[in-house]
Amino acid sequence: MQYNTQREQLVMPEYGRGIQMMVNMALQIENREERQRCANTIVKLMAGLLPSTASKEDEAHRLWNHLARIAHYKLDIDYPVSIVPQEEVQAHPAPLPYPMKTIKRRHYGYLVEQTLDYAKTLDDEEARKFITESVANQMKQDLFIWNRDSMDNALVAQDIERYSDGKLHLDLDDFTFDSVGESALQHIDGKKRKKRK
Repeated sequence: MQYNTQREQLVMPEYGRGIQMMVNMALQIENREERQRCANTIVKLMAGLLPSTASKEDEAHRLWNHLARIAHYKLDIDYPVSIVPQEEVQAHPAPLPYPMKTIKRRHYGYLVEQTLDYAKTLDDEEARKFITESVANQMKQDLFIWNRDSMDNALVAQDIERYSDGKLHLDLDDFTFDSVGESALQHIDGKKRKKRK
């Protein structure tokens, strides 16, 4: 008995071993016309295996390119569509540059710092207060996720002052934090249950 792990590795497993074997047989056919007929039949079978949502032209282009790929680009036939070169298919995209930024407190993240930096520049006192209070709620949520033991309103107020070099203040006597953590999750879960009924 031969296991699939002992057989030739499939180039495109989504088409199965049967298509792979047909393509291998087509590669061995010496008569060009017969090889072309065989390739046309294989493409029709491939179209029946995978459902398509693309247009006929896009579908044909995809299938013929897949046939070329399964044949390791060695199938000498007249392709009815342009085939993407092997080098282009196997080329790896260049890695994306990842912007490394120094973050003072990693559990808050860079966006909190950026938002507080923006709030410092605002002249409108009401807008500045609104942004500071919104960020304070986010910071408390971040503290809950990071370490529930360190979740403290006074710590959030201190961190806001530290981030903003003393330009932004959170008045704890005048401000009430939104519900955070488990109580907030229960509140959301209760709303979802009501909607289901």
